[in-house]
Amino acid sequence: MAVGIDESAFSEPGSKSGRHDMLIDVLGAKLSITTDEDPRYLGEVLSQYRLAISNIQGISGIKDPLNIAILTGFMLCSEINKLRMKADEDHATSEKALDRATALVQHLDRVIERAHLANELPADG
Repeated sequence: MAVGIDESAFSEPGSKSGRHDMLIDVLGAKLSITTDEDPRYLGEVLSQYRLAISNIQGISGIKDPLNIAILTGFMLCSEINKLRMKADEDHATSEKALDRATALVQHLDRVIERAHLANELPADG
């Protein structure tokens, strides 16, 4: 299944506020929502969801639409949690690197200050 934007899923904005209707048509079910989100963004999300459904159908062999939707939602939540944990790990690594850099700068400041006090370096200015 190709990932693309299904322009037919959107109606023209219904008001000056930018709200529009979107038709979500997956697994034989149709749901119409009104939203002010960017239609291109929502089209991409819908395409990604359809691709995820297709992948789950291919991997699991499940035929029941409700079970496919449940398993797809579960797997997408799992992916979100993995990304969140990776971001937390990356943040912790960045914090450690920042702490090390700060400690190194403080150490260099102390070395330079001692050198000034010992008159090993000429004073600035």
